[in-house]
Amino acid sequence: MSKLDLIATASFGLEAVVADELQRLGYEDVRTRDGRVDFTGDELALCRSNLWLRVADRVRLKVGEFTATTFDELFEKTKALPWADFLPANAEFPVEGKSVKSKLFSVSDCQAIVKKAVVESLKKKYKLNWFPEDGPLFKIEVALLKDVATLTIDTSGPGLHKRGYRTLISEAPLKETLAAAMLILAKWYPDVALIDPFCGSGTIPIEAALMGRNIAPGLRRDFACSHWPWISPSTWATAREEAHDAVRQEKPELIMGTDIDERVLRVARRNAEQAGVSGDVHFQCLPVSEISSKRKYGKIICNPPYGERIGERDEVARLYKEMGIVFRRFDTWSYYILTAHPRFEKLFGKPASKRRKLYNGNIEVQYYQYYGPRPPRIGGPGRTGPELDVSDEP
Repeated sequence: MSKLDLIATASFGLEAVVADELQRLGYEDVRTRDGRVDFTGDELALCRSNLWLRVADRVRLKVGEFTATTFDELFEKTKALPWADFLPANAEFPVEGKSVKSKLFSVSDCQAIVKKAVVESLKKKYKLNWFPEDGPLFKIEVALLKDVATLTIDTSGPGLHKRGYRTLISEAPLKETLAAAMLILAKWYPDVALIDPFCGSGTIPIEAALMGRNIAPGLRRDFACSHWPWISPSTWATAREEAHDAVRQEKPELIMGTDIDERVLRVARRNAEQAGVSGDVHFQCLPVSEISSKRKYGKIICNPPYGERIGERDEVARLYKEMGIVFRRFDTWSYYILTAHPRFEKLFGKPASKRRKLYNGNIEVQYYQYYGPRPPRIGGPGRTGPELDVSDEP
């Protein structure tokens, strides 16, 4: 197959970041839509995008897209798609679905119709009346939005936020994909000091270390499309060899994660070891009031408690006030704070230079960006790839 229509899904507000990631990988035909980025490529592009995308939720293979306002229309147009080009005779192909603002609002009915249509399409190709579904997984999705049906196959398997290093999860985890987005939006580079004073299980510092060493986030995991017969083992070998060759040996300047809970820091250290970056990250048990650095320039990037539980509101308000006092001691640093608290800026004591609406799971949050003076650029090979032009920072 010389050309595949692919979709990288993304959380709302992060589509531009994912689009820039794809362009950095060399894909020019990139189109951004709500919650997704469309692009085209070959089998190697499918492998590389799964291995390298830090912010996308997953990569889907688009089989077809069409208008459908009746069940007959959905069935016939689905059956006409080239399913046998992708699914072998023994493929396992469950069907998931969703419907938004569409006449065909019954998701279960749409799933059943698509399943039947795919079976009928495969019957014509393979001359079989029954399919065992005991082979590789091809999870199909029918997504209806304003009467337009998009038929895709999931290529990733578990979501791309599952890097393979976080086996023990602390309370209220930050997704790895969102942590990577926070770093990219902050324009952090490995020659710049980084402190996360609420590191929890270490997601932000570990993602920074992976970026600083240019380690592909999917290098330690498997994907659904790894088992598809029409993607040759040599293609996967090429993609993984590229990723191994791209790893940098030099350590980032400083990546430090602090927290007041020694128990969760033990989890963070274990996660860093699993990710292969334990030598690149320093974890320390410290309250936010005691963080300090001798480095003149750097970035504080963090995801503090939001105070959504009633008993925590007063405590979190005091914490934000303390953060405002402590962070201003870092007068030549920039700082970036993700929170859902509606009064954060007032409690922190300073309006943000910029703010950006994002989503942490289903929670709407703001990414508050406070810009310090621009440090003199050292430049050179210590950076993690070309700069992404998605931050508002001057």
